[in-house]
Amino acid sequence: MTVNPMYHQSASKLEEELVWIRKAQKDPESFGPLYKKYHEQIFRYIHQRMDDEEQAFDITSQVFVKALKNLPKYEFRGVPLASWLYRIAKSELYQTFRDRKAIRTVNVDTVHLSEMMVDLDEDEQEERREKLYVSLKKLNETDLQLVEMRYFEKRSFREIGEILEITENNAKVKCFRALEKLKRLYTE
Repeated sequence: MTVNPMYHQSASKLEEELVWIRKAQKDPESFGPLYKKYHEQIFRYIHQRMDDEEQAFDITSQVFVKALKNLPKYEFRGVPLASWLYRIAKSELYQTFRDRKAIRTVNVDTVHLSEMMVDLDEDEQEERREKLYVSLKKLNETDLQLVEMRYFEKRSFREIGEILEITENNAKVKCFRALEKLKRLYTE
């Protein structure tokens, strides 16, 4: 599996981010670089799950307000700040679904679906793409999130574990099981 540089960082980038975090913990006005770095990917994460752009912008704003408010409590664990932001985003999404009875959607780019399939002739590929899309919609929220983070966002098991607040090994097991469910749904 290739590593997506958007989500994975070198040790020097993590160190730079830690400097930004410590500075922002002392002075909230210094939060700007962190906001710039993560706003778009947090927005995309939220928008992929609700298909309502305005509401996704609102929830993204709430995520960053909560992050800024709770930044003094943040503890660095050797992974990007994004892991912590994703946990906040997940919590805000679930709260929105409960409060507003929002509709959960699967908003997956067809490019990502194509990456999950072998090269086929165009008609057969379109048929399988649609079948995969239908199968993804049948997954529960947790399994869908695991598949998205691992195969669409190309996240490491360590990052997935951090986001979901589980061990890296548990993330591997859960991803494997989610993929097995997807395969079973796909072949039905």
